Amino acid sequence: MCLAIPAQIVELQPADMARVRVGESQTFLTASTMLLPEPPAVGDYVIVHAGFALHTLSEQEAQDSLAAFRELAQALEDEKAV
Repeated sequence: MCLAIPAQIVELQPADMARVRVGESQTFLTASTMLLPEPPAVGDYVIVHAGFALHTLSEQEAQDSLAAFRELAQALEDEKAV
């Protein structure tokens, strides 16, 4: 199964690349922005899959998705503890 994650662009780099942060963590990835329909800006939220930013989304959409991922991770952790 593949998973696309919301991330915030923190730095634009040459050759249609960007450094992105996942959630509020200190996890940073480099992603290609070449598939986005519009040029991105620092602060934009994007969906990243397999090293490519595929879609721009609002901050609220990104936060909602990240909250759902946290809930799922917690449920899986709780299930392991049983």
